[in-house]
Amino acid sequence: MLYLRTPNIRGDDVAELQTQLNRLGFDCGRVDGIYGERTVEAISEFQRNIGIEENGICTPEFVEVLRRMGLQSGAGPGVAVVREALALGDADAHDDARIVVGYFSGGAHLALAITRRAKLLHPLTSTVDADASAQARAANKSNAEVYVGCETSADVGCLISYYEVPTFVSVGGRNLALRIAAAISSRVPELSIRTQGIRHPVLRETRMPAVLCSMGPTELVNLTNSAIAAAIVDAIDAWRENPLQEI
Repeated sequence: MLYLRTPNIRGDDVAELQTQLNRLGFDCGRVDGIYGERTVEAISEFQRNIGIEENGICTPEFVEVLRRMGLQSGAGPGVAVVREALALGDADAHDDARIVVGYFSGGAHLALAITRRAKLLHPLTSTVDADASAQARAANKSNAEVYVGCETSADVGCLISYYEVPTFVSVGGRNLALRIAAAISSRVPELSIRTQGIRHPVLRETRMPAVLCSMGPTELVNLTNSAIAAAIVDAIDAWRENPLQEI
């Protein structure tokens, strides 16, 4: 039995439940494996639609009903992906952006450089230093349009990550990651850049398009901090003009 509690229940079973609800048109938001308010609302709406007690609780019997109905839904991306794309398409790139820049181990210098650069055009830009879940909560609370995380990497190359699991991909996060990778490659060709969809906690729990920049080698990144920061901010502004465009 799954139900709303504090701390929230988490796991792959919750992610599968969210996937099935999204495919049937009951919007849980992104598939994050967290049994929170959005998932309870989707379950309650489903219960109301099929005429059973509306309590937001997932029982084995509920799962069986959902499974049977899901046999008719196909294997598409689900309503959450569609709604994210619609929201991005409606965004106004001319409004001031609220950007949250977070950092983890070794990422403070780059995060502060990004913040300084972004504040020139977007005064509401802020920096957060905490664990992944706390950073996500701070970004969500501030209604940020974009989250950018920074950390150092022991690897030779740099990895720009966005949120993706087998049944969900953040379209906005993916397209932003691609733009950042291209911009850094253009400004700092010495760095090897690639993008990847992962399920890192800060990417999973943020409600807006988010990327995590894992940068290495450290010596080269430190020498080119200003150029990297400029590339990232310029990429964000270019992405805001057309967040649905892949490059």
